[in-house]
Amino acid sequence: MRHNKKFNHLGRTSSHRKAMLANMASSLIESKRISTTLAKAKALRTYVEPLITKAKDDTTHSRRVVFSHLQNKNAVSELFRDVAVKVADRPGGYTRILRTGNRLGDNAEMCIIELVDYNEAMLTSTEEAAKPKRRRSRRGGKKEEAPVAEAAKQAKPVAEKESATAEAEEVKAVEDVQPIEETEEKAEAEVKSEAPAEAEAEEKPADEASEEDKKKEE
Repeated sequence: MRHNKKFNHLGRTSSHRKAMLANMASSLIESKRISTTLAKAKALRTYVEPLITKAKDDTTHSRRVVFSHLQNKNAVSELFRDVAVKVADRPGGYTRILRTGNRLGDNAEMCIIELVDYNEAMLTSTEEAAKPKRRRSRRGGKKEEAPVAEAAKQAKPVAEKESATAEAEEVKAVEDVQPIEETEEKAEAEVKSEAPAEAEAEEKPADEASEEDKKKEE
């Protein structure tokens, strides 16, 4: 008779059920996540969490007790070496069950059971959600806009000064260029004025020579 036996027998004998839970617990410790039915996951959670709590006390006695349940040396060493160190600060609740829908064949409810401290993506999301959010009212927004307006006002005179200095530099550059152009024009004018004088001087001796020749012929 099953008087006061409220746990789920999972349709198996006691030996079969214990062997199945031991194998599932070993797989969960080594892989950190397994996929199974919801009923098996709930039974596994009540089976494996006391073993993880026992592993926090790393003694020979604790190792022998855990090994008597798991019957897997690799799983025991992994549990005491890595898992127990990572969950040392957590006071229980080492596993998480995530439902994934129903199985196609028999419509059984499926899920994923995992160790909480090994899901990095979910840990980061919970940390971000735990950060306090600041409430911002409309008044606060106006106050925040005021410094921006003041900064814009301060930036305007600076921009005007920069533009004025740029214009002054351009005027200076033009003034510097104009004297150079004037001197070049003067030099060209002097060269042009000297050229006709030289031409006239060359023409005069030729005229004088022609006049002397005429006189000799006469």
